[in-house]
Amino acid sequence: MKTQTGITVALLSAATLVFGGVAMAQDAPLGPEVLSQKAPAAGMNWFGGPIYSGDPALEITAALVEAGGGASDFGFSKALVSMLGEETVNAEVAKLKTQYGDENVTAFIDGMTFAVNDGLKRATEAGVKLPEMAADLNSEHLARLLVTAGTTADGTWWTGYLFDKLLSHDIHVKVMMDIDAQASHAVDENTHKILNQAMYDIAQALKMQGVKLAPLH
Repeated sequence: MKTQTGITVALLSAATLVFGGVAMAQDAPLGPEVLSQKAPAAGMNWFGGPIYSGDPALEITAALVEAGGGASDFGFSKALVSMLGEETVNAEVAKLKTQYGDENVTAFIDGMTFAVNDGLKRATEAGVKLPEMAADLNSEHLARLLVTAGTTADGTWWTGYLFDKLLSHDIHVKVMMDIDAQASHAVDENTHKILNQAMYDIAQALKMQGVKLAPLH
């Protein structure tokens, strides 16, 4: 696995932030009764894109967790570097910081780490067990699989669609509620929004044709 030193420096060059403690996350945590008032149209995820209700792609989930350091020490930055290499990831992080600001990008990385770890916890509670990682699900191949898994029938890449596929729509919703409770609805949206952009950028870098950028970006 490639070193994560450069990406760690790039991500933490700003002052250390507690997850959810960024300026954009000033909303009070939302309870289920408030969230129900924000419910999307039937068949749509909270932050846009269709719901996936089929069987989860647990082999991809297992590979992502392994790429990020394993279930006991997962970090999203480590997963990115493992898939794409330090130089590519640092360039993308710099681009995202220019686009969204340092604090929002740091919150996004922290949010993704929390989402995966919380998703694993919720999956364990639901009795879901990850399979052994297939030998070929590593490096750039995994990045391509994540792009494909999050791309909907019309070619748009959606964070919510990927999260549905990695574990299930029900677990995805529980994780979003946990993020809202731990941080805010704004932090939850920020995580979805920046991943939409980042994965679109990755698709372009990998020359994957026909992938469209989600309206939320």
